Amino acid sequence: MPPMSCANGYTNSHGNKPLFSFGVISDVQYADIPDGRSFLGVPRYYRHSILVLQRAVRMWNDHKHLKFSVNYGDIVDGFCPKEESRNAVEKVVLEFEKFDGLVYHMIGNHCLYNLPRNSLITTLKMPGRAYYDFSPTLGYRFVVLDAYDVSAIGWPQDHPLTVEAMNILRDKNPNSDKNSPDGLVGLERRFLKFNGAVGKEQMDWLDGVLRNSTEQSQKVVICCHLPLDPDAATPEALLWNYEEVMDVIHRYKCVKACFAGHDHKGGYSIDSHGVHHRVLEAALECPPESNAFGYVDAYDDRLVLFGTDRMASTEMVFGPEDID
Repeated sequence: MPPMSCANGYTNSHGNKPLFSFGVISDVQYADIPDGRSFLGVPRYYRHSILVLQRAVRMWNDHKHLKFSVNYGDIVDGFCPKEESRNAVEKVVLEFEKFDGLVYHMIGNHCLYNLPRNSLITTLKMPGRAYYDFSPTLGYRFVVLDAYDVSAIGWPQDHPLTVEAMNILRDKNPNSDKNSPDGLVGLERRFLKFNGAVGKEQMDWLDGVLRNSTEQSQKVVICCHLPLDPDAATPEALLWNYEEVMDVIHRYKCVKACFAGHDHKGGYSIDSHGVHHRVLEAALECPPESNAFGYVDAYDDRLVLFGTDRMASTEMVFGPEDID
């Protein structure tokens, strides 16, 4: 395995040190069960995925200059036997905690298949809710969204947000199996039970954070389990109300990039407002001895993702009008 500083073709050649660096990984989806396949027939390596995470943490620690790492959701798989769910979640969290720095998590659908939302928030050491923000340096802010705020999974069945989600699914998806996109056309194929939406309270919070970031001249990175741009992901993987979220984001010039997971093959796009969208390749789909993780160098004018093996390296240069 090549050193991460030269993984997939990029080297630290900008001639200046990054402001900070951070590790990234997504969709570990560990389970102590035999290998299987997705509904599309793509192989999944449930036991190997935790080895990918272990190698990621080892590499991040060897780097010695990573300020934090971000897990983009789905730490255990929905096929994990329910009686083993808590142990599986705690086992994966323990591996993350071997990293010599802070780890920021977000909730994915497979997390919610295994543990109740409140339990996940505690176990993943979130600040009382699943959306939050943090600033690793004065000039940058990271905003972690809860893609399953309005969701048919994770809340009690009679919870108002569950009711709202089921009403959306009944309106948008006529199939009896709400995880089936059969008959849905184009971007409407996102209205599946394993996706979700950002609710009004969270939307208002996001607007306030971005307004504050603008006032402080901060560059913002959005982190969300579900992708926010159709050009970076398949329709079936998108946040239900990605357009509303992007409308809020596009009100401000501070957001430079949106990182996501969920769509295991990965993807990359630049939207009409110059925001970079990078969907990360899944650790779950790495055959034995292969990997999908990386780290990002952050500069004033760009983010550079150095990927390993199946995670493609990506240079995200900010538009000249957006550079301070």
